Amino acid sequence: MRDAMTNNTDVTVKPLVLEIKGLTSHYGRIQALHGIDIEVRQGQLVALVGANGAGKTTLLRAISGVQPISGGSIHFSGQDVSRASADKRVRAGICQVPEGRQVFGPMSVQDNLLLGAYTRPKGEVEAEMERMYQLFPILKEKRLLLAGTLSGGQQQMLAMARALMGKPSVLLLDEPSMGLAPLLIAEIFRIVASLRDQGITIFLVEQNAHAALSIADVGYVIETGAITLSGPGPELLKNEQVQSAYLGM
Repeated sequence: MRDAMTNNTDVTVKPLVLEIKGLTSHYGRIQALHGIDIEVRQGQLVALVGANGAGKTTLLRAISGVQPISGGSIHFSGQDVSRASADKRVRAGICQVPEGRQVFGPMSVQDNLLLGAYTRPKGEVEAEMERMYQLFPILKEKRLLLAGTLSGGQQQMLAMARALMGKPSVLLLDEPSMGLAPLLIAEIFRIVASLRDQGITIFLVEQNAHAALSIADVGYVIETGAITLSGPGPELLKNEQVQSAYLGM
């Protein structure tokens, strides 16, 4: 495996937010993750790309605490959270935007956002809500509508804003482009890059390798539950193996 850290001069001055070492996980007797090593540093956008079924979502579920691990460790801001409950990880600052968005359709946009702030002091909620409306103006326009009436792209924005309401130290994004038209995919990734530029640490899991690696500071490639390549995102785009497997080149 290529060393993701050798060509990124920035990472030496940024503290580790998320450190995954030798992580393994099983579904019964079937091993889904094989010794995963990943580092996410403060302010970085780190992308994990791979085909459907490669283990991307399993890894995110393990980081979030809803998928048990069978070996290795997960350190968050220097603390071992490998055995911490999912709710404790959320309160510590790990927030995930799930695959398929999973907004609460029968509830208003505003109420969906309020649910994302359940770990925050009440005095901070109004200011955070306004910040989300500045980041995603369409949500302010539609704040009183039922979330289920939004388009797919708008629901993705709502799911991201809901997670950001928790003021996460790291934002886990699971397949944000899934089911979206190309123009909406471009808009979603523009927003993701903008969030990184504002200092938000992001771990992005995505099947769309080109879109993800184009904006990633560091990229990892996962195949059948194991990391096979890593390096600066734009450099991985030039890798022949990545081009052949994921870019149709």
